[in-house]
Amino acid sequence: MVTSTLLSSLTTSAVGGPAGKYIEARTEAEIIDAVRTADAAGEQVLIIAGGSNLLISDDGYPGTVVKIASEGFTVNAEDSCGGVAVVVQAGHNWDQLVDYAVRHAWSGIEALSGIPGSTGATPVQNVGAYGADVSQTIAAVRTWDRERNAVQTFTNSELKFGYRDSILKQTTVNGSPRYVVLTVEFQLPLGRMSAPIRYAELARSLGVEAGKRAYSNDVRREVLRLRASKGMVLDAADRDTYSTGSFFTNPIVPEAEAASLPENAPRYPAGQDGMVKLSAAWLIDQAGFGKGFGLEPDSVSGGRASLSTKHTLAITNRGGAGASDVVAVAREVRAGVERRFGVRLHPEPLLIGLEL
Repeated sequence: MVTSTLLSSLTTSAVGGPAGKYIEARTEAEIIDAVRTADAAGEQVLIIAGGSNLLISDDGYPGTVVKIASEGFTVNAEDSCGGVAVVVQAGHNWDQLVDYAVRHAWSGIEALSGIPGSTGATPVQNVGAYGADVSQTIAAVRTWDRERNAVQTFTNSELKFGYRDSILKQTTVNGSPRYVVLTVEFQLPLGRMSAPIRYAELARSLGVEAGKRAYSNDVRREVLRLRASKGMVLDAADRDTYSTGSFFTNPIVPEAEAASLPENAPRYPAGQDGMVKLSAAWLIDQAGFGKGFGLEPDSVSGGRASLSTKHTLAITNRGGAGASDVVAVAREVRAGVERRFGVRLHPEPLLIGLEL
């Protein structure tokens, strides 16, 4: 279905100008047809689903915007030894899948509760939270390869997962992917108990030691509570949730660079020799950008955009903000952190028609 639309109506930050052409694709065949037709016509293509990880220019997008609206999933196998193999359509709401998994004793994704967006977007960024990420449970991703004009299936190892990274993200240019996700297959153990709890804050709230398990429904409840306390669960009545989620990734830096930071600066294993992961939220706060920075009428955004009043990692639309307002706050914060600590922050959402 081809219509005209404002992209602000499709993003969780509620910013973004008009689409040159907008197509809503509800089936795999419609997705492939929309992308192949636009490519054959030489048009730029932007893929959008849940709209939670995009910041789109106020000028909009001049090419074709394809909304992935496919829904549903199928269970290919389910047994006590191998667990459940579930194939999920790219447009299926992620948190609805997590809720279903917890209620049906499919373990492994409960700590990823409350994350907005679609299932098809999760492998692109290797979506993660509270010590878990989707690389731990994804078996395969089926895509449309725009260069080869053919379906391409990736196994877990072929996806080259990293921290908020994958081959799918690495081959995306200005929001236009080489590989358009069609379905995602998860392999999930059966059982009422969660995966081991790796995140200290979550373990404390559950009353278990880090590395131990808890009932998955308890994990989901606590994760939703923690996320809501930080404005990270979508709520139309709460302006703190009008954002792209965490705007900056946690920096991964050489150990020598981390050694120059204050002793109380949080440091975490980065999974790479000689590298350390830092806390972007801590750096932002300690550089002088507290919760609610930017709310003042004389701020860089005129108060239209600000850091969340609940969490310093989210940049929020306070009402009437444009993408330029959000970017203005992001630039101020990034420059301040670099001045204070010498660490450069990098954006997590895709910036479409924008630069920091």
